[in-house]
Amino acid sequence: MTARPLLIVVLAAGLGTRMKSALPKVLHKIAGRSMLAHALAAARELGASALAVVIGPDMEGVRAEAVREEPSAQVFVQAQRNGTADAVLAAREAIARHKGDVLVLYADTPLLTAPTLQRLLATLDSGAGIAVLGFEAADATGYGRLLTVAGGWLAAIREDKDASEEERRIRLCNSGVMGFRLDDLLGVLGRIGTANAKGEFYLTDAIEIAGKSGARAAVVTCAEEEVLGINSRDQLAAAEAIFQRRARLAAMREGVTLIAPETVWLSWDTKLGRDVVIEPNVFFGPGVTVEDGAEIKANCYIERSHIGRAARVGPFARLRPNANLGPRVHVGNFVEIKNSTLAEGAKANHLSYVGDGDVGAGANIGAGTIFCNYDGFNKHRTEIGAGAFIGSNSSLVAPVKIGEGAYIGSGSVITKDVAAGALALERAPQTERPGWAAKFRAMMGRRKAKAG
Repeated sequence: MTARPLLIVVLAAGLGTRMKSALPKVLHKIAGRSMLAHALAAARELGASALAVVIGPDMEGVRAEAVREEPSAQVFVQAQRNGTADAVLAAREAIARHKGDVLVLYADTPLLTAPTLQRLLATLDSGAGIAVLGFEAADATGYGRLLTVAGGWLAAIREDKDASEEERRIRLCNSGVMGFRLDDLLGVLGRIGTANAKGEFYLTDAIEIAGKSGARAAVVTCAEEEVLGINSRDQLAAAEAIFQRRARLAAMREGVTLIAPETVWLSWDTKLGRDVVIEPNVFFGPGVTVEDGAEIKANCYIERSHIGRAARVGPFARLRPNANLGPRVHVGNFVEIKNSTLAEGAKANHLSYVGDGDVGAGANIGAGTIFCNYDGFNKHRTEIGAGAFIGSNSSLVAPVKIGEGAYIGSGSVITKDVAAGALALERAPQTERPGWAAKFRAMMGRRKAKAG
């Protein structure tokens, strides 16, 4: 948390043409969360007192995402994309009102962490008017180079197209992230010109302009992967891989067993308790909580669900939104749960669909059971009492209630409520015709011989 008032300006106006997508670049997702939302989350964690998001014209989807994630965010439009300084100046109104530090972030840099940004802002307390986040690039091509002087202070940032051959050999590069503690930030930004190879207003020129007034600039470094900018689908995939590696490691360090970590996919908000065991090829969509001691067996897909303590799920199970499993619930192979609650100790071990239902404690859902929840127009609920037994291959046509301890005979289609402790059967009577099979085979054999 910063001690001074902090305005964070998030630049989100880029078209992202290399993504080749109808979706604005910053709305593409990492771990189930848009890149813009990741940037706004970092801003929230820093304790920003004000937040501005700069978007491009006709980017109403980006505006909506910004306001949904941070309702207090001010959204500004950069009318023409004339460079990063021009983008920051689109938030002129917010900067003019603000008295404190200003931090500029990029919505297409979703892997930045709050501790790194806190280190960056802390350098402003050491006498710097500007703090720049830099990194040692494995391949510096295309990046702005950080030109430092004795004492480690930053003299200038030279964009790649404007750099000399000697400057291009520098590997210390600019991430674009910058913090400011200047009395006249708007004045500095207003003096930035376009005398460069691109003819744009570079935010990086603020270093030299502010330096002429005596302001010093400092550099804080971080790992290159943390400031990976996303401009294409392959970079999006690379960022996803980095996020997953971090999330898996964090989970294991908190007491989760991942049998094959590289095959488990987590979302940004996945919550895993201690002594949870996760087998290979499990995918967690957003909104999943798994309590202590639960076991997720191989090849499961889980989203917006809650899995209780010591529950067992899978293999090959699917939990759809609002699946709520109590303690010691068993959900087995090829079982799908949607918008349903299974109370403590309930079981649905094989080949069943449980949709829009409430299953009581200790109840057993037999193999092949279907909750028939949809009538073509509306969804209806099925209620199963504690200790009830649903025989295999049963269809429960909702709305319907099965009482506590009741039995449903295998193969039944249940359309009416069943009283507690009762047995309900719904089958055609079984008939048997002695010798029919042999006569049928003989008849069919004669027909086949005659036809051939």
